[in-house]
Amino acid sequence: MPDMVSGHRSLGEFLTMRRGRQRLHWTDVFTFVYLGFGVVLMFAPVVWLVLSSFKTAAGLLEFPPTFLPLGQVSVQVEGFEDPLPLFAATLDDGAVREMAQIRRIGIVSQMVDPTSPDTKLKVPIDRIEPIREFRLAWENYTDPLKRFQFTRYLWNSVVVTVAATLVTLLINSMAAYGLSIYEFRGRNAIMLFVIGTLMIPITVILVPVYLVVTSLGMVNSLWAVILPGAATPTGVFLLRQYMLTIPRELIEAARMDNASEWRIYWRVVMPLAVPALAVLAIFSIMWRWNEFLWPLIVLNRSEVYTLQVGLNAFQGELNVQWHYILAMTVVTLLPVVLVFAFLQKFITTGIASSGMK
Repeated sequence: MPDMVSGHRSLGEFLTMRRGRQRLHWTDVFTFVYLGFGVVLMFAPVVWLVLSSFKTAAGLLEFPPTFLPLGQVSVQVEGFEDPLPLFAATLDDGAVREMAQIRRIGIVSQMVDPTSPDTKLKVPIDRIEPIREFRLAWENYTDPLKRFQFTRYLWNSVVVTVAATLVTLLINSMAAYGLSIYEFRGRNAIMLFVIGTLMIPITVILVPVYLVVTSLGMVNSLWAVILPGAATPTGVFLLRQYMLTIPRELIEAARMDNASEWRIYWRVVMPLAVPALAVLAIFSIMWRWNEFLWPLIVLNRSEVYTLQVGLNAFQGELNVQWHYILAMTVVTLLPVVLVFAFLQKFITTGIASSGMK
């Protein structure tokens, strides 16, 4: 009974919980099937992405596709400088032998026995099956770091994400402070106007914002990505709703002690609003880290590309390097996953306290 009250249960105890005393109830079966389906639905694409990032370029184009990264087994044959791919060949007498392919001409492959290099046969391609093994193509991760400026793209994304998040927290918290602590005529109307801006599509303001950025000379600069989205209506709303829960007695006591408004904001309100600030920080990191459209418009030089724009560079007019794209996509996901894993407890706390649905 104490465990039931405290809610502390191990994973094994949770998986063996039953509604009935001894036997499975139909609701137990339905619950586990439903939860299992939800887990597969959410994590199967991520698992496929990670496994596919270790496949070779040819492995990604195979049909039917394979779930695991498999590589063609090669063997060194005497008399040949390069290793030859190994196949399971069905001969005319029905025997199946491991043969190395020398070359393929049309629908016929010229094969050689690795143990007897003098034995060469011609086998139709419909009677050979490649011999493959589980193999991780680590070059999908190492080649972009060596051949491309991917480390530069990574650094640019880190600078943009950190700077934009700090600016967003400062501006949104100041706006929320004014709309929650001060009482003046038209406060609710201003807040309604701020929330109403959420209904404006981003495509409507792209051209005006681009003209402003151009007039300020910030094109091809990281500031062009950092500053335009600094003030977000979602952040103002979330912080304002949280700051409304702060007791007014604390504000009045600070004013009676001759504290300035800036000191009240920085020393009283901001420490109390840490849960909401953490939630906004997580949202801002995810928004800025994954932003693609706006950086693609204002950044034209490769040295200032962010990660998402840099990934677009792997897509040519006639050739798409999917193995590099998938591998670098996994790299771009890691920081967001780590931030979410360490700070996810603040999401429920901050949103529940702010009343945001």
